[in-house]
Formats: sequence, C-alpha cells, structure tokens
Amino acid sequence: MAPVLPLGLPLQSRIRLAQGLWLLSWLLALAGGLTLLCSSHLLVQLQYLGTFLAPSCPFSALPQVALVAGAVALGTGLGGAGASRASLDAARYPPWRGVLGPLLAAGTVGGGGLLVFALGLALGLPMSLDEGLEEGLGTALTRYKDTEVPGHCHAKLLMDELQLRHHCCGRHGYKDWFGVQWVSNRYLDPSDQDVVNRIQSNVEGLYLTDGVPFSCCNPHSPRPCLQSQLSDPYAHPLFDPRQPNLNLWAQGCHQVLLGHLQSLASTLGSMLAVTFLLQALVLLGLRYLQTALEGLGGVINAEEETQGYLFPGGLKTAWLQGGVAHRAAPEKTPPEVPPKELG
Repeated sequence: MAPVLPLGLPLQSRIRLAQGLWLLSWLLALAGGLTLLCSSHLLVQLQYLGTFLAPSCPFSALPQVALVAGAVALGTGLGGAGASRASLDAARYPPWRGVLGPLLAAGTVGGGGLLVFALGLALGLPMSLDEGLEEGLGTALTRYKDTEVPGHCHAKLLMDELQLRHHCCGRHGYKDWFGVQWVSNRYLDPSDQDVVNRIQSNVEGLYLTDGVPFSCCNPHSPRPCLQSQLSDPYAHPLFDPRQPNLNLWAQGCHQVLLGHLQSLASTLGSMLAVTFLLQALVLLGLRYLQTALEGLGGVINAEEETQGYLFPGGLKTAWLQGGVAHRAAPEKTPPEVPPKELG
C-alpha cells in the first residue's frame, strides 16, 4: 500500500524542517510550563476557595488534568528540541532513533489525549460553578456560628477572610445574613428577653437579626461601620439603606467568586488550546523528519531526495515501528555463463 500523506523532502527542506522543529519544540516546552503554572495557580486557589464549593461540584478535576497534560507537553517539547537538534548531526542522531518512536506515541496518545480532555473540561466545567457556589456558600453561611462544632470550627474564619479579601458580603448581598443565625449561641444571654423573643419568633429556633458580621464592612467608608438594625430606617438617621455600598460591600460573594474562578479557567483554557496546537505541529513535524531520515539511514545531509510520511503502508502499521518502509533489495541475477564450445 502507498504511504499515507507522503511529502517529498530534499536536502534544504529537511534542514529547514529540523531547524523549525527545534524552535517549535522550545515554544511547546514554554507553553507546557505556562500551562503548569496556570493549573497550579488554579489548584492553589481551589485549596482555599474549595470550601465554598459543593462537594459534588467537579470543577476541581480541571486543574488536576491540566497539570498532568502540561507536564507531558513540557516533556514532549524538551524531547522534540533534543531530537531535532541531534538530527542535524549524523554522529549524534543514532541514539535518538530508538527514542523517537516512544516519544511520538506518548506525545500523541498521552499528551494529545490529556490536552483534549483538559480543554473539554475547561470549556464545560465552568458551567457547573454556578450551582456549586450557590450550595457551598449557603452551607458556609449556616455554619458561620458553629465555632465549637467539630469540623466546622474554621467556617467563621474562612468566611470572614473571604469577605475581607474579595470585598463581598453574603451569598448574593448583605441581606442574606438576615436569614441565617450567624451569632454563636455562646454569646447569647438566655436571660435576655429580647434574645428569647427572637428565638421563639422563629419556627426553627434561630436567633435572627438584621445585622451582618464585621467582615462585611467597607474600610473605605467615611463613617463608622453600621452592622446592626440595618432594616430599621429610624435606627441610623444618617444611613441610607438604599446605598449600602457606602458602608458595606455591595457585591455578593457568589458573583465575585464566579467571575474569579471563570477568569482563571478561561486563562487556563487558552493556554491549553495554544499548547495543543503547538504539540500537534511538533508531533507531525517529528514524524515527517523521522521517516525521512530513516529512508536515508539517519544522515540528514545526504544529497538524494527522500520522502516523509505519517504511516508507511496504511493505518494498520503501528506508530511505534520506526517508520521504516524498507524497500526490497533488487534480486541479483547470476552472471551468464558462456556456453562451452563443443570440441
């Protein structure tokens, strides 16, 4: 069968191909390294922000897969740079002849497959953030008061850090705190009639107030922070509840975190797309260079023109085979013996 996608490669074309591959391989190694950095950064962010995601949210799979894909792309780029550089010297190329086959197989099946999978996750998983943050932030608000409950004792600290660092308040706004008990029971006086009335007025037995935690306060406000009786228009004559941004963070944490994580996922997705494109170009170039050199016995500066291809005799030929389509040597015809003269 005829080779698949054959390409004629004379001497100058082979040299330019090797030099171009050397540059593309280093670009691939750089893109793989940047993918590693982006996925590591997102993974670190999720170590902290993962508390505010629902346990069923699969978003954390994105940086994990992208981390492995970036590492494989980095290795493919370094290997491609070494192979293309060695191919310019017939004395240095022979050790690479046995390496190129496994390198191409690992780069195609492992790296290419992982990059496509990670790119698919980067396009699809950000959609799951909305529901994951909705459930996770709701749980975080209800656990804010559980400072003495095992497993929940850090919920208050984490929520306060989130609101202070990201300049947000509540799930969708500061009024979300009105519907949950955020004051720990240890700070409530059971003999206080106001406390008793508030607890008894709620069917769930919660102490609800129209106040917010201190971490909702905007430190840039020109006046002291007002945290309690926010729904009473007569409690604070100088406070306009229609303009809470003058005193409290205006945005809810859901909107802030959704934009933050989607931005990181978008950056990572862009890096994955660039890395995938570079990896495809490097693998194709290495395959053509490999098959062209095998046809010349590994000598790139041979004068005759050779042919590179993807598969030597159809798709059923394995990729791991050295790419050599050995031509059958012409059979030598025995020399003609002159007829003996009849005496």
